[in-house]
Amino acid sequence: MIRPRWVWAFDDAAGQPVDAAVSPVFTSQYDAEQWLGEHWRGVAAEGAATARLLHDGAQAAPGVALPGA
Repeated sequence: MIRPRWVWAFDDAAGQPVDAAVSPVFTSQYDAEQWLGEHWRGVAAEGAATARLLHDGAQAAPGVALPGA
């Protein structure tokens, strides 16, 4: 059985991808959202201004602004 894959994609203030910020791959949306809640400060420090949740490569929800970015 293939399990769903959830991953965060990060963009800077100009909307360009931030390669320095890396998300693990998750098997549930809940786990992905919990991870971002715990790690958003570090992701923002890497230059990310927005986090987008992807489900099997497709954007699953509107982007989330990261405070302090």
